[in-house]
Amino acid sequence: MWSHRAYYASPALRVLLASLGAASFQRSILWWVYLHRAHHRYIDTDRDPYNAKRGLLYSHFGWLFYRKEMDTNNGIDIADLHNDPVVTWQHRHFNFIGFLVGVLLPFLIVGLGWNDWPGAIVYAVIFRIYYILNATFTVNSLAHWAGDQPYSDAYTARNHFITAILTLGEGWHNFHHEFPSDYRNGVRWYDYDPTKWLIWISEQTGFALGLKRFKDENIELSRVQQQQKVLNRREAGLDIGPPLHTLPVVEWEDYEQQVKEGRRLISIAGVVHDVADFIAEHPGGEAYIKSGIGKDATAMFHGGVYHHHNAANNLLAGMRVAVIRGGGEVEAWKTHRR
Repeated sequence: MWSHRAYYASPALRVLLASLGAASFQRSILWWVYLHRAHHRYIDTDRDPYNAKRGLLYSHFGWLFYRKEMDTNNGIDIADLHNDPVVTWQHRHFNFIGFLVGVLLPFLIVGLGWNDWPGAIVYAVIFRIYYILNATFTVNSLAHWAGDQPYSDAYTARNHFITAILTLGEGWHNFHHEFPSDYRNGVRWYDYDPTKWLIWISEQTGFALGLKRFKDENIELSRVQQQQKVLNRREAGLDIGPPLHTLPVVEWEDYEQQVKEGRRLISIAGVVHDVADFIAEHPGGEAYIKSGIGKDATAMFHGGVYHHHNAANNLLAGMRVAVIRGGGEVEAWKTHRR
């Protein structure tokens, strides 16, 4: 709800969720959501707090030893959280709420209810906190390591039934990263996802509303496209080009400077391509492709000179070398004007 605005909750449910969240001892909503949004925005890069490409142990708990305090200059917007009275209340009183709901309350319930005070501290408090922490960390680690990728392989997130069991439904993580504002993780009715059932029940009882669901046709389209992508790669025996998220991000000025220094680069849809080895082979002749060097050739490529189809797009993908910050020349111009 707070990370992706997947639904709206009544004040009573918001306070309950904030209190139980404090009981998990993973710091405040403000801090947790900030890192989670950063994870989605910068997934699998050095700016991803739980970067799975740094290894299973790092993404599980190792990141805690390297995590700096909030870097407010990395473009993560949490203004909505600062305007939420429940979030600010929990952030100010996190330690007190966590102790009250996460330690004292379960300790008294087990101690008084079963007259088992040692069990209360060992199982209801220590073991419970230990399990909840590791279950949550499993979403950062195991859910990016084991399983399949039915909706997209552009990032490491994966679906796995065992991870779903361990995390109360968070194991359908490939779906979550492709459709983050959907309140479900297990989109199929039989997918084990107690969390979506609880949210649905909250809606039926009036404690939640506005549950967001991606259209079935959009979900199916992503699944079919990914399936076809895998089949095409298998048939060709190779990848068509480096994924965009693995490329360096450069400024428009850097792109122009590299061209001045002699590189044969063309920008199409915000992606820089090195066409040096292709100029002589260009079916339309050298003049056309040379005319786009150092420019934003998006319109030329997509119908301005010739409307290229799948084969040309696949060939172009193999020439990717960088991504332009902001998308292209127009954005750079806007920045200068500001």
